[in-house]
Amino acid sequence: MKHLLLAFFVLPLISLAQNPLAIPPTIFGPTIDLNLQYGSINFYPGQATETMGVNGNILGPTLVLNKNETVTIHVTNNLNDSTTIHWHGMHVSPENDGGPHIVIPPGETWSPEIPVLDWAATYWYHPHLHMHTNDHVLKGMAGLVIVKDDIEGALTLPRTYGIDDIPLVIQTKEFDTNNQISLIDNALDTALMVNGTLDPVVAVPAQVVRFRVLNGSSMRTYNLGLSNGQTFYQIGSDGGLLEAPVSLTRLKLSPGERAELLVDFSGMTSQHIQLMGYAANLTEFPAGTYGSPQPGMGAGQSIPNYTLNPLNNTNFQIIDFEVITQTASPVTTIPATLVNHTPWQEADADPLQAKTLTFSPLNMGPTAIQGPFLINMMAFDMMMINYYIPFESTEIWTLSNQTPISHPFHIHDVQFYVLDINGVAPPLNQRGRKDVILVPGGMGTVRFITKFEDFQNDTLPYMYHCHMLVHEDEGMMGQFIVNSSLGVNEITVSKGIVHPNPMNEIFVIKGCESGQAIQVFDMQGNKVYETILTTDEEQVNIGHLNPGAYFVSTFQNDVNTRFKLVKN
Repeated sequence: MKHLLLAFFVLPLISLAQNPLAIPPTIFGPTIDLNLQYGSINFYPGQATETMGVNGNILGPTLVLNKNETVTIHVTNNLNDSTTIHWHGMHVSPENDGGPHIVIPPGETWSPEIPVLDWAATYWYHPHLHMHTNDHVLKGMAGLVIVKDDIEGALTLPRTYGIDDIPLVIQTKEFDTNNQISLIDNALDTALMVNGTLDPVVAVPAQVVRFRVLNGSSMRTYNLGLSNGQTFYQIGSDGGLLEAPVSLTRLKLSPGERAELLVDFSGMTSQHIQLMGYAANLTEFPAGTYGSPQPGMGAGQSIPNYTLNPLNNTNFQIIDFEVITQTASPVTTIPATLVNHTPWQEADADPLQAKTLTFSPLNMGPTAIQGPFLINMMAFDMMMINYYIPFESTEIWTLSNQTPISHPFHIHDVQFYVLDINGVAPPLNQRGRKDVILVPGGMGTVRFITKFEDFQNDTLPYMYHCHMLVHEDEGMMGQFIVNSSLGVNEITVSKGIVHPNPMNEIFVIKGCESGQAIQVFDMQGNKVYETILTTDEEQVNIGHLNPGAYFVSTFQNDVNTRFKLVKN
């Protein structure tokens, strides 16, 4: 099979001609034009590979934005298929978010106008069409977003793009016998690319170099390190710089995550240092993560063809760094401090809005690792709003993973701070702003805290999902609405609109139109009951629900109203 024959492209033991790393071009605001298009590349001898790209054959330009500017992005879909573009990690309104509800039909242009509110960091953009996200990203539609701000600009950091500030978009793909990117069996993703380049090499000056690393792969988590065992420094996570550089020799990076790294190549002129993926054994890369020699927590759990993939049981080269002479104005030091963080405190969170999301497999036994996977025992439904979140609420979310494999959880709209992983405070490099966190398999848990501010919309939702794109497309996703402060009334005392309150089994609701739906939510935001009213004053029986506090959501005079109801 072609994917097995092509495995040599990613094995470091065989010497091959290297290819210069492609550096995506940059585009600056305030007006940006992006064209989604088909492409073609000769990755291998013989038939050309069909691809998708943004303003080119594969991947897209790096968008360089400044905090507090407003940018208009004209996204024209020149494909034969509908698609979307999601600004991953960026804090934007739901109508600008580019989730599966914001579809761009073929031949049409979507023009979001985005106020840039984000910290300086590395974000990215990619399609988010339900059930087709993996197809479009695998074919090549993705690109980076660099946000700059005054705080980052005042630090002594490398920032000459493509010279000492280098983007690295790491992806794996499987090719079939016709040199086409396979969308069927992602377990044989033996072709490793950086910035769309196979077997890449890049010249780096003998000084401190900054790498903006994105794991843009559909499924694979990487255990990154340098071939000479050298220490490197993480200075940024998904949503911004850390408080101080964190020295590392290994960095686990799951799909969707970004990390900004500093590597000091001083005194290494003419040397070659490789960025490696360390996946040779379970000591180096523990079980339970896609990319480890054992993807599940149990030895009997397997994914078809997984053991045939050499990337899952060897240390492999990702990119070769060829050290050349210094630039005219080199950065030669690692800063001691970076930015100040003021995380939200647990005491600030609304205990009534705490949420627990449980990941579970649809199938049990040895095939549980193969999916599909569910969140709170539900597959994604475009018509189902899983949570209604009050505007400006601070919340703690608990992610509980009952599956045998780790899942990278991503939430739209907000950045969060990790409180703990399996009950333990996160490592230093995960204490910054995050929008993706890898939740350990086998009953692992993660808690994070966040605040839903700035944007609100009573009808258009944001997403949360696993960022292993196959899992996402299979339904491991949910959606939430941030209720507007003006359009939502929360009434504790019903004054006769809903009575009695507290109640036992039956309450009466009046003042609503016949045919109006009412929904009952528990305090975690889960919808537990729904019915359609047949009169303007009607009895509703919720005797089957457990005692406790609930919200009843309906409409009064075209305003979405939530009544707090207590069931004895």
